[in-house]
Amino acid sequence: MCAKTREQQISEAEELLGDNAQDVGFAKGLFFGRYLHHKLPAVADPAMDSQGMQMAEQLREFCQQSIDPVAIDRNAIIPDEVIRGLGDLGVLGACLPESAGGRGLSQSSYCRLIEILGGHCGSTALFVNAHHSIGPRSIVLFGNEQQQQQWLPKLATGEWISAFALTEPEAGSDAANVQSTATPTEDGRGYLINGQKRWITNGSIAQVLSVMARTPVEGTTDSKITAFIVTPDMQGFEVTEARMSKCGVRGTATSRLAFKDMFVPNENVLGEVGKGLRVALTVLDFGRTTFGASCTGAAKFCVERALRHANSRVQFDQKLKSFELVKQKLANMRAGTYAMEAATYQTAALIDSGAGDYMLETAILKVFATDVLWEIINDTIQIYGGKAYFTDEPFERMMRDARINMIGEGANDVLRAFVALVGMREVGMELQGVLQALSHPLKNFSRLGSFAGKRIESLFRSPDVHLHSAELEPEAKELGNLIHLFASNVEKLLRTYRESIVDRQYHLGRIADAVIEIYVSACVLNRMDRDMQASASEAAHGAVHHSSQTNGHNTSHVDSKSSLALGRYFLQSADRRVRRRLAELWDNIDDATTAVADLLL
Repeated sequence: MCAKTREQQISEAEELLGDNAQDVGFAKGLFFGRYLHHKLPAVADPAMDSQGMQMAEQLREFCQQSIDPVAIDRNAIIPDEVIRGLGDLGVLGACLPESAGGRGLSQSSYCRLIEILGGHCGSTALFVNAHHSIGPRSIVLFGNEQQQQQWLPKLATGEWISAFALTEPEAGSDAANVQSTATPTEDGRGYLINGQKRWITNGSIAQVLSVMARTPVEGTTDSKITAFIVTPDMQGFEVTEARMSKCGVRGTATSRLAFKDMFVPNENVLGEVGKGLRVALTVLDFGRTTFGASCTGAAKFCVERALRHANSRVQFDQKLKSFELVKQKLANMRAGTYAMEAATYQTAALIDSGAGDYMLETAILKVFATDVLWEIINDTIQIYGGKAYFTDEPFERMMRDARINMIGEGANDVLRAFVALVGMREVGMELQGVLQALSHPLKNFSRLGSFAGKRIESLFRSPDVHLHSAELEPEAKELGNLIHLFASNVEKLLRTYRESIVDRQYHLGRIADAVIEIYVSACVLNRMDRDMQASASEAAHGAVHHSSQTNGHNTSHVDSKSSLALGRYFLQSADRRVRRRLAELWDNIDDATTAVADLLL
């Protein structure tokens, strides 16, 4: 990467992150060794949302009767009647304002719909996510009143389908590297867009597209990304490939697009000129959250089938469930699904709470859910053996569908670096400021006091993890100790490598893996606490507690005893994984790894 490009990317990143510099969210607090329990809002009880519950039941029935995932995969198309049906159910406008024809659901309720779709058909889940989560959502968040009135009503009903056109030959996970240009016209009425997009979900079937292109910065030779609302009837809009043949999620229309002097009027600028990167990254936060939901649905399906097969398949005169290596897989699969679900709805609750910054949490959820689902599908196939390899079972299709999850909306390795660097940014800035302030301590007393408030206390003690259930105090204490250990390693890493930490991706990956496990562990502990409270409350009223979380196939009954066992197993295994990653910061074979790779390259 040339110095100019690197400087531009750092500048754009600082501009984006600077807006939230004073808002230390829950995940960022972990890097300071803090457990900001007030930053983890209560997770909504789905039973309290009658409209969301009704839509979930209707969607579940619609999936069983009208969505054939095998035919969709085989024919590489989602039938028009399925799209119309989803529109009639309100799924395509679930979170859009009621004033615009939407259903006004919360992010949590919407995740339950996507969970149902994810457990039934990967292509349909992705189609809905691409249309709703990152299409009209950008108009809701950044559009002016006129744009919302013009575009949202037909998007809410599914009469119009939307697409989000960011990815280009040179811009994928590197969202800031968009090369398409938007040049102001001489008469000042709008812009001429030139460039190409690829891998655009719904690109060839969309009536409304959010397109990212670079606009010049007046008085300089620089340019910045701006978001535009584009329609395919604009002169110069071309679909160069309507449906790209691909490995999985074959039912979605993944397209190549080209723009040749395509005129877009000023009134179609979405948000502010030059602020398109914020538009793109903000809507991706919503898409990453629903990734967690669709992965949860698919994971529940696999776990249910794997348990059933292990209980019935006989080998060596024993059922599969008798073998420890099978037990190990089943335990990890079920605990991983429990954790995935906990993290998904905790992150959705964070969005619903109106929090100002949740980009770290959504990135963490996306990496965790997509990685864990891949392992679950792989283990399901291993438990089934050769039977799973053939197309009369759904698992080879689910494997192909799931692979894109670790690439789309930010490749997981890129997001790992993002999580680590964004999380360490504030700690690094505070440390840098403290080192400067120490040269004049009296003059910079307030700066030193600010750092002390965030970090000094956690240097000497583990943070308190607040819960309601006394039975969970040992787990809370262990998590607090783990957070303290993590933050101490973060600070040591920054003191050791300072600015060069940006380029030490081996270490960034380990820090990201550690904080991902810690954030998910916090979500799991919160869920265990809620389940125990609910169980105690319902027992007091003579009722039996069942989790109201459901998937697309059956009700996922999780009583407090099962919740406690699953949660404790996940916490124990996550603790071991975190400690292993932190130890590898200082005891590793990174130099040998680089040497071998360089030799090959």
